[in-house]
Amino acid sequence: MAKTKPGKKDLDSYSIKGTNKVVRVGDCVLMRPSDSDKPPYVAKVDRIEADHRNNVKVRVQWYYRPEESVGGRRQFHGAKELFLSDHYDFQSAHTIEGKCIVHSFKNYTKLENVGPEDYFCRFDYKAATGGFTPDRVAVYCKCEMPYNPDDLMVQCEGCKDWFHPICMGMTIEEAKKLDPFLCSDCSSEDDAKRTF
Repeated sequence: MAKTKPGKKDLDSYSIKGTNKVVRVGDCVLMRPSDSDKPPYVAKVDRIEADHRNNVKVRVQWYYRPEESVGGRRQFHGAKELFLSDHYDFQSAHTIEGKCIVHSFKNYTKLENVGPEDYFCRFDYKAATGGFTPDRVAVYCKCEMPYNPDDLMVQCEGCKDWFHPICMGMTIEEAKKLDPFLCSDCSSEDDAKRTF
């Protein structure tokens, strides 16, 4: 357990004022930004402590949104995507607006319904250098982009690769009606087999 400064004590939890929600170490929270036009910040609670006047502070590890990172938002970043940074600091617990859930990428893609409190993270981010871990991810389709869970992709029954309908020259509605779907490479191979 971390040592606390004189006059400070570690707390197990903090109740968000005006709600029945309790925040514990390890929980992900939404924190009020200084600019009310911005969306709330997202952080993971690392520690909760109170001083001798019972002022509660939380030590948080920040999540960055793609637009807050070096390189900015890219086409494959999901709307609810966050990067877990190596940036920590103390904030007043009064700035916590609510709780949220930051899922692993794999678990997020399996959600039946994505709620406003659901986010996902597939990269760790080094704030000082702008570096990502992992620095490479699998790419799909003819466009060779990483998977964005907000975009529909269809799987080819032949090669088992995944494709964006638009990259295959079709609408999403047309792609949903195809059963089975064959990409242009596999459908030309299938046509060649039929001519023999």
